[in-house]
Amino acid sequence: MDRHLTKKFQIPAGSYGMFNIISLALWVILYDRAILPMASKLKGKPVRIGVKLRMGIGLFLTCMAMVISAFVENSRRRKAIREGFLNNPQAVVNMSALWLVPQFGLNGLAEAFTAIGQTEFFYSELPKSMSSIAAALFGLGLAVANLLASVVVSIIDDITSRGGEESWVSSNITKVVLTSTTGF
Repeated sequence: MDRHLTKKFQIPAGSYGMFNIISLALWVILYDRAILPMASKLKGKPVRIGVKLRMGIGLFLTCMAMVISAFVENSRRRKAIREGFLNNPQAVVNMSALWLVPQFGLNGLAEAFTAIGQTEFFYSELPKSMSSIAAALFGLGLAVANLLASVVVSIIDDITSRGGEESWVSSNITKVVLTSTTGF
């Protein structure tokens, strides 16, 4: 995708993850410093969204981010094929990479709701002696899940590329493998 904002400035590919962090930080500030005080003033008593509801909102926002991601990728792929880039994974499709920003923004909001809500849940619902252990296990669980995801992707790549076939996790994301003789 085209990462240029102007003719002279191009956003580095690795910097798009910052939209996730920016939306998370903006939401936390807005929620804590503007939304809660205003809602509390209007109601006349302290207002808070429960931790379970916040985690649920975060999961819903994650699903919405994936729906947006699917629409953007479908559009990108169709445009790449139309422009004749089916067998050229290095080609730059005539489509702005800023189309990726909404999904990164929603993922940042989702993380603000889910991870912060989950951490607050640990400290509000568990005994003091268990809350920090639960928070540490949450981080450990994320690390193990990322490691296992890498292993699964490597195994799928290895199995599906046997016999000279195109791997299911090919470096060419525009090309789709329609058939496979590997039995998967």
